[in-house]
Amino acid sequence: MQQIIRGKAYVLGDDIDTDQIIPAEHLKYSMTDPEERKLYGAAANIGVPKGQRGLPDGNIPFVREGEYTSDYAVVIGGKNFGCGSSREHAPFALAEAGCKAVVAEFYARIFFRNCVNGGFLLPCEATTRLIDRIKTGDDVEVDLDNAKLTDHTTGQTFTLKPLGDVKPIVDAGGVFNYAKKAGML
Repeated sequence: MQQIIRGKAYVLGDDIDTDQIIPAEHLKYSMTDPEERKLYGAAANIGVPKGQRGLPDGNIPFVREGEYTSDYAVVIGGKNFGCGSSREHAPFALAEAGCKAVVAEFYARIFFRNCVNGGFLLPCEATTRLIDRIKTGDDVEVDLDNAKLTDHTTGQTFTLKPLGDVKPIVDAGGVFNYAKKAGML
């Protein structure tokens, strides 16, 4: 996977749960059928309450109505991102929409593991609160090698925690692919 992820930021708040990222009524789609996979992208973040979508504005959709992909490559979250149920569909939906990384203060453990184990997207952790400093639509760059996020719109740079051993697993496309490539299976 690329070492630099650059694109528009989409800012969410604290305690964004998996039911908000992909509501239960959308779990009926196949994750393997190409035509149905894109429906996950279309529904990504659709359950986030109005007023919290695309902060600071609060009413910006992650994916425009009638489309399957988002303009936003990086989701910026607050505390406890991905809490709620253990559904792997949440990071899958974000990835299907075109998101490459989530940068949050900290994650619900199961969401973090689902990102990694499925090879869906990179769960980066910030060392400072970013949801008050970055705005939806800002041009951001996640530098994985140097563990930093740069907001090119404001010129600010923020430190991230190193990904460590999880990056090769995501790069391989998930834990099973990683195990196969490493000769474990």
